[in-house]
Amino acid sequence: MVFSSLIFLLYFMPVSLIGYFLFGFSVKLQNIWLFLVSIAFYAWGEPSFVIIMLVSIFANWIFGLLTESALNKSKQKAKIIVFLDVIFNLSILFVFKYLNFFVDNVNTVAGKELLQRPNLALPIGISFFTFQALSYVVDVYRGDAKVQKSLLNLGLYIAFFPQLVAGPIVRYNTIEQNIYHREFDLNNVINGTSRFAIGVIKKVLLANNFAIVADTIFDLMKIGTKYDTTMIMAWTGVLAYYFQLFFDFSSYSDMAIGLGRIFGFEFEENFNYPYISKSIGELWRRWHISLGTWFKEYVYFPLGGSRVENQDLMVKNTIIVWLLTGLWHGASWTFILWGLYQFLFIILERLINYEKMNIPGWIKILCTQFIFLMSLVMFRCDDLYLLKECFKDMFMANGNSFCNGTSLWVIKEYWMFYVCGFLVATPIVSEAWSKLLSNKTKVLSFLGNLFYCACMCAGMTVAVVSLVRGGYNPFIYFNF
Repeated sequence: MVFSSLIFLLYFMPVSLIGYFLFGFSVKLQNIWLFLVSIAFYAWGEPSFVIIMLVSIFANWIFGLLTESALNKSKQKAKIIVFLDVIFNLSILFVFKYLNFFVDNVNTVAGKELLQRPNLALPIGISFFTFQALSYVVDVYRGDAKVQKSLLNLGLYIAFFPQLVAGPIVRYNTIEQNIYHREFDLNNVINGTSRFAIGVIKKVLLANNFAIVADTIFDLMKIGTKYDTTMIMAWTGVLAYYFQLFFDFSSYSDMAIGLGRIFGFEFEENFNYPYISKSIGELWRRWHISLGTWFKEYVYFPLGGSRVENQDLMVKNTIIVWLLTGLWHGASWTFILWGLYQFLFIILERLINYEKMNIPGWIKILCTQFIFLMSLVMFRCDDLYLLKECFKDMFMANGNSFCNGTSLWVIKEYWMFYVCGFLVATPIVSEAWSKLLSNKTKVLSFLGNLFYCACMCAGMTVAVVSLVRGGYNPFIYFNF
């Protein structure tokens, strides 16, 4: 089930909210309710996958208790327990996400079917809930989080449906107090509703329409020279994917943060206008912030980070992080290439101290976005063949023409979405609204937020109508 589906919007979410507020007299009953609806949410698509998540919850609960107990006796013993927890969680990821890829590559190298492909289905959101569970036990070991002795409360943290499928990746200590203490706050409900509505609008009205353009043109490029995918059409498709990916994922984060706020949970931001970044390093401090923070806290810093005397070690630490980041996104050589590509430019920027160079900001933004745009071609392509065809079409190296009538028709039909995409992906609209409400009394600010919420709900209604009419509604991050 996805947030932008009619089942969720018209049935699941209203029932979840009604039940939650009916139990407003008891936080414990609210927690039980949220855990049960989270399990139902996850079970909707494939009930058997719930077993995997429940096993993960129970095992990490045990590992957390054992880690705390061992810390009181021997830190070395606690370290062994954490190591076993890491092996357990990564083994789940390997079996369900990477085993098919591993077998395929072994058979390719062997030149025969040395191993039988298991063809295991990928449990939805496994990368997200596994990383959360793993971070909890590590934080208990570090002393950054108190052990959770209630299996229910830990289960709620790991399985909480707003951030279960596509993040943001939430550290336990971020919402620990919210698990125990929550009070009804009308402002939180209004702001959370507005944020959720923004996410629905971005997903249905922007991401889905960009997906139509991107998927169609990438399918045409996959045909190769049998179809004349012009240079203009190729760039139109790549730019469509550039916006689709951002709106698809950031909209889900908006909906998750909004829902969390309605329920009384404060999630950290996951996107901060990455398309105004002046360097690749800055872009990754603004894009999928929770994932970048996770790798920084649990991989990069433990390896030594940048604070190592030998610069070669810093390069090694960085390449490990970006190889893992690429693999986290998917079991494919194109994702590995994508990770190495990010590593290359981040290291180059560090070596030449690029962020402190006296270059006009608009030039830095254009260069950064062009570099990132090229990386998204790798991200989008299923295999190396399509990657090659895309780059050929983009630079007229495939015998293709510059432009034709079909290319102009696509631009004519969708140019407004590109304009809206640019305006929403940059802080122009939000800053204008903030200035409008600045220096206003509490009453006027409240009324302004209420009016904004009403506008967003109206926009969400338009989005729901689009879904009722059978609009195209893919979701990229189901793959992760």
